[in-house]
Amino acid sequence: MTKPLAAPNLRPRDRRSFLKLTTGAIGTMVLSGLASHSWAHSGPVSADSLHVKEYNRIRRFVALPAGRVAYVEAGAGPVALFLHGFPLNSFQWRHAIERLSMHRRCVAPDFLALGYTEVARGQDVGPMAQMAMIVSLLDKLGIKDVDLIANDSGGAIAQLLMVHYPDRVRTLLLTNCDSEIDCPPPALTPVIELSKKGRYADGWLVPWQADPVLARSSTGFGGMCFSDPTQPTDEAIATYFTPLIATPQRKRLIEAYAIALEQNALAGISTDLRRSTVPTRILWGTGDTIFSPESPAYLDRTLGVSRGIRRLEGKKLFWPEEASEIVAEEARVLWNIASEV
Repeated sequence: MTKPLAAPNLRPRDRRSFLKLTTGAIGTMVLSGLASHSWAHSGPVSADSLHVKEYNRIRRFVALPAGRVAYVEAGAGPVALFLHGFPLNSFQWRHAIERLSMHRRCVAPDFLALGYTEVARGQDVGPMAQMAMIVSLLDKLGIKDVDLIANDSGGAIAQLLMVHYPDRVRTLLLTNCDSEIDCPPPALTPVIELSKKGRYADGWLVPWQADPVLARSSTGFGGMCFSDPTQPTDEAIATYFTPLIATPQRKRLIEAYAIALEQNALAGISTDLRRSTVPTRILWGTGDTIFSPESPAYLDRTLGVSRGIRRLEGKKLFWPEEASEIVAEEARVLWNIASEV
């Protein structure tokens, strides 16, 4: 396993800081204690190239039984916990964290087998193990409860966390994700089958990492999961896929993650969802070809305290990366409603 980029020990004010890019003046301003920091570069630079630098700088690691878990943190106050999708990592939430770190202490970990987390030898990387890792992380960081924001397979883990540890979840903002009636979605079958043969990483991720244009094509990662044909950026592609294919061991881990999704991790969860008192809001991109269009209505009628559905016309699975303003807007409304109850 390759050694991840290490983050320095940060002062409290820097730990609450995150890169802030201004509209029309990219890369010159940052939040809080980093406001005076300047980026040295020559020639034009993209927003995400600066995001990558800042993410690498503030990325931290915590030793847990499941491994050395990578995460980023920004802001202060009650904690908002961001759970990313597959095969992404916490970088998915960079724009939402920028918008919400002035209202919450935002914590975004990389799941086991994804991103820059180093997995302990022999460690299970299935959904229940991911949930247990999250609980261990919260305990290690001294976090009692959280406002959850989740996408894709992270949404399944969020539902598991909500029903197994209801006292640790204040609110839940769900975007396109697994539901009990669609876990795993049929669209994931090719990924699972290739992973069983040890061919997913080399057959899909390696070519996408090497050729961002291919990754953004109609048959690639971008075309399948993003609405904007210019997304994901070159920097995002590199940040997502480079650690996953760095070694044969990492390739096998990402395939183990996919294989573990074959069993319905949410089977039988409906009773617990109905009993839940966690206020939950559902945001659903209608252009998603991965998850069933029936899922948001199922979740809405099954969740004990659903705050309804907002459908986003034409948005695909990973729309939260493209429309972080909607995530931030809906999160703040949900938090305000919950605080008044």
